[in-house]
Amino acid sequence: MNNWPEGWSDDNRGNRYGRGSSSAQPESARVMRQVRRGPAPSPGQAGYGGAPPYGGGVPQQPSYVDGGYAEPPSGYDSGYNTGQVYGAPGGRGPGDPGDGMYEPRPAPNWRRRIKVTAITVATVLLVTTVGTYFWADSKLNRDVDLSKVIERPEAGEGTNYLIVGSDSRAGMSAEEKKKLHTGSAAGKRTDSMMILHTGGNGPTLISLPRDSNVTIPSFKGSDSGKFYPATGRQVKLNAAYAEDGPELLVRTVEANTGLHIDHYVEIGFGGFANIVDAVGGVEMDIPQDIKDTKSGADLKKGKQTLNGEQALAFVRTRYALGSDLNRTKNQQKFLSALANQVATPSTILNPFRLYPTMGAGLDSLVVDKDMGLFDLASMFWAMKGVSGGDGKSMNMPIAGSSPNGNLQWDTAKVKTLVNQLKNDETVTVSGN
Repeated sequence: MNNWPEGWSDDNRGNRYGRGSSSAQPESARVMRQVRRGPAPSPGQAGYGGAPPYGGGVPQQPSYVDGGYAEPPSGYDSGYNTGQVYGAPGGRGPGDPGDGMYEPRPAPNWRRRIKVTAITVATVLLVTTVGTYFWADSKLNRDVDLSKVIERPEAGEGTNYLIVGSDSRAGMSAEEKKKLHTGSAAGKRTDSMMILHTGGNGPTLISLPRDSNVTIPSFKGSDSGKFYPATGRQVKLNAAYAEDGPELLVRTVEANTGLHIDHYVEIGFGGFANIVDAVGGVEMDIPQDIKDTKSGADLKKGKQTLNGEQALAFVRTRYALGSDLNRTKNQQKFLSALANQVATPSTILNPFRLYPTMGAGLDSLVVDKDMGLFDLASMFWAMKGVSGGDGKSMNMPIAGSSPNGNLQWDTAKVKTLVNQLKNDETVTVSGN
């Protein structure tokens, strides 16, 4: 008994090569349809014993006749190519000459690329500039209201800035106060005062000695709004600031000079030192050896770069120089040198120096409510001009000492100086 289907036996299985038969003969070519002997059938001719060429749903395969290759019937696509690689006839690769399927890469349009690059760069610069402007504008401390100043003189030609260096220690730690030799006095007083005039005849920087003898005029309290009538009281100029702040100081300067002040700028001890450090120091030619225990100055004569601590000690030094007038001259020289350093390409074009400098300066400046960034920039450029020789620096003309021991201004010279500034004329008056 066998397990083959009905009608099958080991005897009728036939000689099946490769299927367990003992015959060494391969099975006939009728099983391997793609290989046979003899001529290839012509299109439409029955093959393999009259069977249809495409019988059984089996697609026609390439024929090998006597070891050669015969094309399939016409109209039939076997799915094989004839040596064509990547669509290039004759085995050519893409990009070969004569390849009709791939166009040559066009030459780059450099004009368009340059245009796109220029637009992109301009857009980035515009966005950065606008962002920087609003960032800087938001950091300005507009705490001084000049609208509170009463009985003001008429404005003349050009712009007048009142620049004040105060001994404010606001925001300074005990360690910083010790390092900068500022002491710990409460409140704040003016340590230096200058008028900067800008106009068509170059800038003029005028120092107002803090010991100048002035008369306190009538004024309205900046906080209380109370009216205080004039009593003819004569004091040192810095006493006006100590009594009622920037507004009374502006009122006193205007009343005693007749010159309209357009903008007010103030900087404290800590901010001054931070700006100097942010720009990498300021080079100065020290006129003489300076040693002052009160300011902490210990400097040798000659050219050198001062850091923030040294710079603050230098501009505060008073007793080692013999008089306050000599100190104001040093203050003028240093502030002009500082403005010149800030305005150099090495600072303006270097964001790692520009932004720290702007941050240090804007954080520590106190300005009037109408002061804008362009006004502030104009002030710095004018001070740079003074340092570069395009302007003039001087002290307020002094006639001598008043009966109370304060410095008395030369009234005639001051009147001429103020008229020239009002009319934006070249200043011919000389100071001490």
